[in-house]
Amino acid sequence: MPFLYADLLLIALVTSLMLALPALARPTLPFGVRVGVQRVDDPAVISARRLYARLIVLVAVLGAGTSILVLLVTGSAMAIGVTATAVIVVDLLLFSRAHQAVRTAKLSGGWAAERRQGVTVDTTFRTDPVRVPWRWGLPALVVLLLTLGVGWARYAGLPATLPSFLGYGTASVQREPTTVLNAFQPVIYQLAITVIVLATVLAALRARPDLDAARPRGSARRYRVYLRGVAAMSLLSAACLNLGLFFAALRLWEIVTPAPIWQAAVYAPLAVLLGGWLMWEITVGQAGHRLPALPGEEAEDSGVGQRDDDRHWFLAGAVYANRRDPALLVHARLGSSSWTLNLGHPIAWLLLGALTVALLVFAGLALAGAVDLPEKHGIF
Repeated sequence: MPFLYADLLLIALVTSLMLALPALARPTLPFGVRVGVQRVDDPAVISARRLYARLIVLVAVLGAGTSILVLLVTGSAMAIGVTATAVIVVDLLLFSRAHQAVRTAKLSGGWAAERRQGVTVDTTFRTDPVRVPWRWGLPALVVLLLTLGVGWARYAGLPATLPSFLGYGTASVQREPTTVLNAFQPVIYQLAITVIVLATVLAALRARPDLDAARPRGSARRYRVYLRGVAAMSLLSAACLNLGLFFAALRLWEIVTPAPIWQAAVYAPLAVLLGGWLMWEITVGQAGHRLPALPGEEAEDSGVGQRDDDRHWFLAGAVYANRRDPALLVHARLGSSSWTLNLGHPIAWLLLGALTVALLVFAGLALAGAVDLPEKHGIF
C-alpha cells in the first residue's frame, strides 16, 4: 500500500504542476507563444487551453489506473518511477502540442501584423536598480552558523565512524570513518546552497526586465515589485534548505536518535518552501502580471505589440537563442519565476563549456577512485 500511495501522490503532483504551468504564465504568453493583448481571448487560445487541460486530466487518470493494476499484480515499486516518468513525458508532449496549435493560429491569422511591433525600456532599472534584500538572507546565514557551531562543539565527542550522509537523510547501516570532511558535510552543503542562491539572485536582478510594450508603465511597476519578491523568496528558500540540513546534521552527529518525528522535521522546511513558492506564484504570476493595478493602469494601452520573435524561442519557450540580442540572461517564457541563458551569446557557451569541463573532471576523478559517489538507496 505505501507504494500505491506514493505512486498516486507523485502522479497528482505532476498533474497539478502541468495544469498550473499555463495558468501562471502571462495572458500574452499562452503556452510560450507571444500574442498581442487583443488576442489573449481568441477562440484558438481558449480551445488550446481547454483541450490541454482535459487531456492532462485524462493522462493522469489513465496513468493512475495503469499503475494500480501493475502494483496489484506485480507488487513492484518500479511501477512508481515508470508510470510517473510516462505521465511526465506525455504531459510535456501535450504542452508542446498546445504550443504548436497556438503558434499555427498566430501565423495563419497574421496576428503579428495587427500591431506595430516595439519594445519598452525603463532606464530606472539601471539608474535605480532593485537591490539585494540582504535582511531576507539573514535566516540562512544564522542557520548555517548555528549548524557550524553545533558541529564544532560536537566534533570532539563524535564516534570513530559516522552513518553515510545522503543530503537530507542518513544511511545508518553504512558507516564511514569520522573525518572533518565527513563530519561537516551538512555545513559544506549549506554554504554551497547559500552561495548559489545569492549568485542566482544577483544574476536575476541584473537581467533584462521583462516589460510589456502595450502597457509600459504598469508592467514596469509590477516587474519591480515582482523582482523584489523573487529575491526575498529565493533567500528565504536558502534558509529552508539550510534548516532541513541542520536537522539532518543532528542525526548525522547522533545528537538525536533516528525517529519518524526527526525525519518529518528534516522535510518540513522543504514542504514549507514548496507551499510558499506555490502561494507566491499564484498570487503574483509571471513577471508580476497578477499584481493589482493602480488607478489608470487597467486601461493602459500604447497600441504597440511586444517585439519578441517566436523563432528565437525553442522547447515551447524554455530555450532562447538570438545572436543579435546583447542580453545574456532573459526571462523565460516557460514557468513563472524562471530565467534562461541566451544561447546566441558567446559568454553563454563559455559558461556551458566551463560547466561541462567541470563535470568531465568530476567524472574522471570518480572513475579513478579519487572521489566516492553516493550509493543508490530506495525511497522506502
